Amino acid sequence: MRCEWADTTDAERVYHDTEWGVPTHDDRRLFELFVLRGAQAGLAWRTVLPKRADYRRAFLDYDIAAVAALDDEAMARIAADRGIIRHRLKLASVRNNARAALRLIDAEGSLAAFLWSFVDGRTVVNRVRHVDEMPSRSFRSDRMSEALRERGFQFAGTAICYAVMQSSGMVDDHVDGCFRRERG
Repeated sequence: MRCEWADTTDAERVYHDTEWGVPTHDDRRLFELFVLRGAQAGLAWRTVLPKRADYRRAFLDYDIAAVAALDDEAMARIAADRGIIRHRLKLASVRNNARAALRLIDAEGSLAAFLWSFVDGRTVVNRVRHVDEMPSRSFRSDRMSEALRERGFQFAGTAICYAVMQSSGMVDDHVDGCFRRERG
């Protein structure tokens, strides 16, 4: 059995079974999750998930420095790409957040170390009996959101931060009975 939210499409099943909740400490991967979860704002994950390859191509395989260096002409080309969600503010936030991430990395050593500090460096295992009980935020995501926004990040609200925490394995919200559930 897997979490109910992931049992609609093949893409969701594969994502759930191989990636969602797997701990990552890779700055590029974490930046990718912020880009994708920011793109998801107001939309279903199943809308964004099939566009991952297009996002990866458009945003230079999430090379944070390269994305931060994109000029307005490059951003205009990206905004015309039909393979991604062409929301002007969401797209602008990617370059902005890359620039903010570089400043954060310079100050803290890595994006991963900073983000994982909100869970004291280890996965928080929640007791979730049913998908309806799955939280969309926590006091940790509230603090992360506040800290990121103070550092200039956009599209880094508490729900986006919590989704990144779930996706990156900072939080284990697999439901009871899911074959991916950690025991905590």
